[in-house]
Amino acid sequence: MSENRTRILQMLAEGKIKVDEAERLLAALENAEKAQEPEHADDNGPKKKPKFLHVKVEAKPGSNRRGENVDIKIPLILLKAGVKLGSVMPDKAHGVFASKLSDKGLNIDLKQLESKDIDTLIQALAETSIEVDEEQEKVRIYCA
Repeated sequence: MSENRTRILQMLAEGKIKVDEAERLLAALENAEKAQEPEHADDNGPKKKPKFLHVKVEAKPGSNRRGENVDIKIPLILLKAGVKLGSVMPDKAHGVFASKLSDKGLNIDLKQLESKDIDTLIQALAETSIEVDEEQEKVRIYCA
């Protein structure tokens, strides 16, 4: 039980407030607590708006792949402000990304990306993720 709820019930027990006042205060407190709860995506409610574009490239265990793993988290507000997605994505990921988007019916060239395309891309990646499982590495691109 929250501290505020306990305080309201204590004031009621001490006779400082009446039952109807306590009910009103408890209802207001409950509404305030619900408003502060984080928004969860579920099948029945609205989905949380993504805030980041994630690009992950990881070597598979036991692979001979050279180079470091990549884990890029790009704020979507930067993309909307005009930062070119192609400039922050690893070269290897460009082709994979474009082909997977094409498979999903989105023909978007990362090097020629415009603001209308960014909104389409964000919406598509919010609903799904692009995963490529190659011999040496695994690539995953998604919005969250």
